[in-house]
Amino acid sequence: RIFFRTSLSAMPQRFEIKRQFSSRSERVKCVDMHETEPWFLASLYNGHVVVYNYETSTLLKTIEVVENIPVRAARFISRKQWLITGSDDYQIRVFNYDTMERIKMIEAHTDYIRALAVHPTQPFVLSSSDDMMIKLWDWDKGWQNTMVFEGHTHYVMQIAFNPKDPNTFASASLDRTIKVWGLGSHAAHFTLEGHEKGVNCIDYFKGGDKPYLVSGADDNTARVWDYSSKRCVQVLEGHSHNVSAVLFHPDLPLIITCSEDHSVKIWHSSTYQLENTLNYGMERCWAIAALHGTNSILLGYDEGSAVIKIGREEPPVSMDSNGKVIWAKQSDIQTANIKAASDVVDGEAIILKQRDLESCQIYPQKISHSPNGRFVSVCGDGEYIIYTAMGWRNTTFGNALEFVWAADSKEYAVRDASSRISILEMKEKTRKEKTSYKPSFSVEGLFGGHLLAIRGPEFVEFREWNDLRLIRVIETAPHLVLWSDNGELLALCGEGIMYILRYNMADVEAILSSGGELPADGIASAFDVVCEIADTVRTGCWVGECFIYTTASSRLHYCVGGEVIVLHHLTTTMYMLGYLPKENRLYLMDKDFTIYSYSLLLALLEFQTQIARGDVQAALAVLPAVPEDHHNKCARFLEAKGLKEIALQVTKDPDHRFELAIHLRKLDVAFEIASKSQSGLQWKQLADLALSMSQIDLAMECMVKADDFGGLLLLLTSIADKDGMANLAVRAKSQGKINIAFVCQLLLGQLSECVDLLVESNRLPEAAFFCSTYLPSRSAYVATKWKSDLAKSNIKAAEALANPEEFANLFPNFLESLDREQHLKSLQSDIPAQAYAETVQSGLLAVISSYAHRAPVPTPTPAPVPTPTPAPTPAPVHTPAAPTPT
Repeated sequence: RIFFRTSLSAMPQRFEIKRQFSSRSERVKCVDMHETEPWFLASLYNGHVVVYNYETSTLLKTIEVVENIPVRAARFISRKQWLITGSDDYQIRVFNYDTMERIKMIEAHTDYIRALAVHPTQPFVLSSSDDMMIKLWDWDKGWQNTMVFEGHTHYVMQIAFNPKDPNTFASASLDRTIKVWGLGSHAAHFTLEGHEKGVNCIDYFKGGDKPYLVSGADDNTARVWDYSSKRCVQVLEGHSHNVSAVLFHPDLPLIITCSEDHSVKIWHSSTYQLENTLNYGMERCWAIAALHGTNSILLGYDEGSAVIKIGREEPPVSMDSNGKVIWAKQSDIQTANIKAASDVVDGEAIILKQRDLESCQIYPQKISHSPNGRFVSVCGDGEYIIYTAMGWRNTTFGNALEFVWAADSKEYAVRDASSRISILEMKEKTRKEKTSYKPSFSVEGLFGGHLLAIRGPEFVEFREWNDLRLIRVIETAPHLVLWSDNGELLALCGEGIMYILRYNMADVEAILSSGGELPADGIASAFDVVCEIADTVRTGCWVGECFIYTTASSRLHYCVGGEVIVLHHLTTTMYMLGYLPKENRLYLMDKDFTIYSYSLLLALLEFQTQIARGDVQAALAVLPAVPEDHHNKCARFLEAKGLKEIALQVTKDPDHRFELAIHLRKLDVAFEIASKSQSGLQWKQLADLALSMSQIDLAMECMVKADDFGGLLLLLTSIADKDGMANLAVRAKSQGKINIAFVCQLLLGQLSECVDLLVESNRLPEAAFFCSTYLPSRSAYVATKWKSDLAKSNIKAAEALANPEEFANLFPNFLESLDREQHLKSLQSDIPAQAYAETVQSGLLAVISSYAHRAPVPTPTPAPVPTPTPAPTPAPVHTPAAPTPT
């Protein structure tokens, strides 16, 4: 449950605050954020350190530092994959957070360790303690204590390196003082005094040139100090209990203070006005952390930890159609011209000569060019200022939480603190209000373009600019609404979903001109859905009817006619600046104001746009302007739109041409491509297609080229091609496909060749069983081979094998089987298939009958030999059925 209270000043900051993550745990004493991963750590009063992923809301690791002893300090050392802790047992411990292995343990102090600070570049760690000392440790020297700093007369509660001069640091103590030290001296450079009670926390100002630091104390106040002049600049009053943690936000103009009164207060770092007070119902707040490049803030409480997100992470930047980029770093406005860049490479940072315009009177949160590029608006601190783009002259200003341009650059809309929306018209040196509107719902966003879009809690309504008449209410709450230049298309970008809509301007004008009363939800036919895309869009821009956008997963896509094409996978979070048609390049900026570029041919976009419209002739007229190395992209798009015949003509990729030829059942084209590539996979695909089209000869030729022995066996047996099967047996044997060769010879009645094949492949047990079933006359030969081979590994097992010629008494009906074999051989002429069964059956019956009436022949008794030991039972072998001539 969140308790939220907002205090609006005359010029309030418009920073949206969201709770990104929260977790319940034991009392949190210290928190820290990882520099490169979305991780944070929290050191707990029970002796544990927990590591969370705040993006996925998952617990990654739990490190049991010490049992039931508070861990008051913990820090990531990300460049070493380490985690360092300080606890009430006076020990500093170092862990590898990947392996969870403890690397080092040092008895660092003689009392509780209160704080740790890691040097940003050197292998140094500072520790402070209740023993009133600060110590410097060098991990490159085996964690040697290289310096001790003494001067405080009470517990040293916190230490912090100066980001502008890392060779200096500050310390806060319960002796009511703040001391500033240098790494080269044991004594403090100077002392700041002013708090009436003990000082608990300090932090340096990280942005701009101000030599400031902030401190919090048990006198319920936070103080801002100028450490250059050694004076207190401002006292921040408002907490009702001890201030336990303070922070200068690294990117935003904010000071954040935490207190034992359970509250978190957010102050403007320039005006020092209280902007917001937060209470998340987790009791006392003890720790706070933030990281450059992200708007996430980490808080540690008695009952757990929470991550909140303040404002937008998108940098305030805008680019006009001529490549002039204007952005704001803190309150400093800077500009550069992209066209001045040379040797631009896709995905690499562009080196630009930057120029300072001015230091803005307000903190810019949004910068935007007017549609015609002549003006630039800067909005922030509850105000807006409009400048001329060329001379950067202030033309007009006013109060506004939000500012958006109309398609006509002479009009714009603003929303004030009371959510009243006003439409204003620019005159030469002034502004004139045309109309205004006070929505009955909570306004959560304002979007410009051909219609004014006003976002409510769960919907967005579109209104005309002239008189704010309602055009349509759509039941979705987008965080981004972007219009195409001609006003026909717009993108509604929400969380996890994007809609591309078509605006029916003619229908809307006809209905409005009729003068009838409009329904409560507006004109039903105002918009048609073109497509729906399941993705979270971060930023985007239109180029004609093509929508180019970046996603939350750091990918660069564009959408034409409902088809989404992936351009690039981005290495970091980037934000869209725009597209310059003459350069055929797309430009983006990251959080550090570094500009990147990617090529995107305008001719390619025009081709795809014409195809999406259904104008194939116009698209083919544009095609010659598309370089040949991009024709494959055109072909893929044609295929996606169902125009496979044209795609076959356009594509230059042989594999793609083959796929299309197969799909279009063009055997001649596919055969030509496969003949050049000699790909076995392509020959198999072509063979399957030829079979489905009853092209037997072509299918067989393709199977031969593909060495598809299984397919050839199936095809040859189906068409009763004995010569083909004989050739297949030879080829299969030469390439080691023993099973295929065996089946061919078996089906051809080549029983002796089957035995030879099994013997040659050293499959002697199978050969023996095959002979006992089909060719008893060769049983003795195979038994001899088997026995000889088996003797190499097991003589006793070899001696147990019996030869049927030597031990006929062990093989019932062996002699009869020899006669039957001879009779079958006499029948090996070409017998018609329909007569084969009858002929073989009558011949076998005659042989069997003759044996039934013959007197039993006494079995000759061989010379006495040892009774053979029964041979071990071979593994079950599948014996094929007797051949059936075709």
